Amino acid sequence: MPNPPLPLAQLSTEELAETSALTVGHYDHSAAGFWEGTRHHDVSQNLDALLRHLGDGGPHRILDFGCGPGRDLLALQSRGHLPTGLEGSAEFVRMARTHAGCEVLHQDFLQLDLPPHRFDGVFANASLFHVPSQSLADVLQSLWKTLRPGGVLFSSNPRGADVEGWNGTRYGTYLCLETYRRYLQGAGFVELEHYYRPPGRPRAEQPWLASVWRKPSAKKSRP
Repeated sequence: MPNPPLPLAQLSTEELAETSALTVGHYDHSAAGFWEGTRHHDVSQNLDALLRHLGDGGPHRILDFGCGPGRDLLALQSRGHLPTGLEGSAEFVRMARTHAGCEVLHQDFLQLDLPPHRFDGVFANASLFHVPSQSLADVLQSLWKTLRPGGVLFSSNPRGADVEGWNGTRYGTYLCLETYRRYLQGAGFVELEHYYRPPGRPRAEQPWLASVWRKPSAKKSRP
């Protein structure tokens, strides 16, 4: 199993806390506009990818990691599943609970407290890229632990040439497939598929990297 790559940046404890505080603050202050601007986005390709690998036998318990105002919680409910949201933005948490009426956890991505073996799947759509590279292995291990054996993780992130830093008041980490693959494999996941979005465009016009991963049923104990 490959080790995760070295962090792209070495941040102090204070700087790490700032990446969360400012990024969450950005979404708190723009929550209403974000909802109006994204509520009709079609991410059915991503939902299909997660659910296809989860297979039959639902309803499945799915953690929507970085659920925002609740768009994908509603979509998962409409497909007959049992989603739980997780958000760092208090305003998004309030909106998601109102829109979806389901459990929504209010947790900082860098201070996760998730129950072990709780979920069949994790849907991390446009969320994990906000995690600084030096914290990504820990966050992925938390998601690995909260998945049941055989569980599936979907993630979609804006791809890049292994760089990280500030985009206004939001912090982002932009990885290529090979680097991201090493992080996921280092956390114990097995790759199922990957693709680039939006579909049907030249690669240069596909800024999003989507990938699907499984936690093996027969597993070694994690450290």
